[in-house]
Amino acid sequence: MKKIELLAPAGNLEKCKIAILYGADAVYIGGKNFSLRARASNFSYEDIKEACRFAHDHGAKIYVTMNIVPHHEDFVQLEPYLLFLEEAGVNAIICSSVYLIDLAKKITHRMEVHLSTQLSIANSEACNSFYNKGIERIVLARELSLDQISQIRKRTAVGLEVFIHGGMCSSLSGRCVLSNHMVNRDANRGGCAHSCRWNYRLKDEQDKEVLPGRMLNMGSKDLMALHAVPVLMDIGIDSLKIEGRMKSDYYLATVIKCYRELIDTYAAGKEINYQRLEEEIAKAENRETATGFLFHEVGIEEQVYGSDSHPTKEFVGMVLDYDEQTKLTRIEQRNYFKPGDKLEFFGPQLPNTQWIVDCIWDEERNILDAARHPKQKILLKLPFRVQPKDMIRLVLK
Repeated sequence: MKKIELLAPAGNLEKCKIAILYGADAVYIGGKNFSLRARASNFSYEDIKEACRFAHDHGAKIYVTMNIVPHHEDFVQLEPYLLFLEEAGVNAIICSSVYLIDLAKKITHRMEVHLSTQLSIANSEACNSFYNKGIERIVLARELSLDQISQIRKRTAVGLEVFIHGGMCSSLSGRCVLSNHMVNRDANRGGCAHSCRWNYRLKDEQDKEVLPGRMLNMGSKDLMALHAVPVLMDIGIDSLKIEGRMKSDYYLATVIKCYRELIDTYAAGKEINYQRLEEEIAKAENRETATGFLFHEVGIEEQVYGSDSHPTKEFVGMVLDYDEQTKLTRIEQRNYFKPGDKLEFFGPQLPNTQWIVDCIWDEERNILDAARHPKQKILLKLPFRVQPKDMIRLVLK
């Protein structure tokens, strides 16, 4: 079995480093231009260079998204930008414009070109056509089943990438214009308003509410493909992709660590505890999940017909540093907790470890009755060793 890549998203430099530390083999990021996540923090030139340095020091790769549907004005400074990305050490760009693809192949020499799922490539003939043009990898359409993916793999030599986790489009990926129509925000140029996740009232032909007082939406459940990963590894897929450049540090750490464990466990021929992994991911998810198109045709069970958003307050902090002598741990607090609460710590090298809070101090060593203020730096004295960027969650009763 060839080694499969775990590819994770990052909306800023801090998230990029967390993704790599928690087990991502590669991270995809967006620059200030040409990227489909206009509301993400995105990366400055210096951030891109630092991301490449950090990734390469840890044996990982950096891919930069350039997957908007470009208009004429979007090509300004395109050539200098492509040359900068190659010089910075970016391993690949992800794009959907045929012109951008041709230009990148013409003026760059070390940087791979990957095709975005925005192109909705769903057959081997299209894969082979782009492979013959020098494309190294194709991100397959998210509307494919495992059997269809397997058939494509048998019929093409191009690298293949498959989404395994994250948000799903209620339309064909890369083809929705609902946001454009309703609020004049172009989904294919980074401005999607996620209209499919809004709440709506259902009315009949006489303009009477069918479900009085109840709000509905038409969105898809998020994708969670834990059970499909071994199949995709057996098929010979090159990369497994997690969606979510807008997601939090905590979400990324939780999800990436789970899929890293799953991949490594299966590669080692060991038994996979799916229930534990599902329970772990549920601690970070705030939407319902399903398996998308992978195992069967999408039906009612893969759709959301009511508000499924239920954000939790489980994530309470991240470790900043730890003093070996005093055992004092400085953390950046994110959500409320107090003495007597049970916390769970986890990290790249730290298995889930629970501890009951006894005392909380601020940085001036004043005792606090609770951790109340997000982003406040506070101190805890722990009986076990932790490291910077370890995460802390509240154990809900």
